[in-house]
Amino acid sequence: MALLPILRYPDPRLHKKASRVDVVDAGIRKLAADMAETMYEAPGIGLAATQVDVHKRVIVMDVSEEKNDLRVFVNPEILSREGECEGEEGCLSVPGIYETVKRAAKVRVRALNLEGEPFELEVEGLLAVCVQHEIDHLDGKVFVEYLSRLKQTRIKAKLAKQARITA
Repeated sequence: MALLPILRYPDPRLHKKASRVDVVDAGIRKLAADMAETMYEAPGIGLAATQVDVHKRVIVMDVSEEKNDLRVFVNPEILSREGECEGEEGCLSVPGIYETVKRAAKVRVRALNLEGEPFELEVEGLLAVCVQHEIDHLDGKVFVEYLSRLKQTRIKAKLAKQARITA
């Protein structure tokens, strides 16, 4: 396994729409394992392939306290949304920034597992938020784009300042 570099907002590659995975093979399984290692090391609770500059529809997440419940979704799609919730979100591509975002409270998602078998899952709470956040990445959208233009400008300026300090 290998740690992968995570793209940082506002990198234009974060806006590239990911393509469907035709076959879940050893390459996709290795990508998922590398993404999981990267996510745990960061540390984070979710990571989309787009964030590591691989434009395939693959996401990994683990919202457990113990970090022992890895979930992998290949070609995930939301089938239904219910209710509404508001909560603070962060992102490995937007380090140090946390903002309130509105999402569906419950979602039904369909995807393939690492054996290429289809499954459906109804999720709520943090897992539902995470699924929506990571699928947004696959569609080329970063959570800060739900915010006002003013907030987006402030976030870009703060991240640019962080980059200058660490450079």
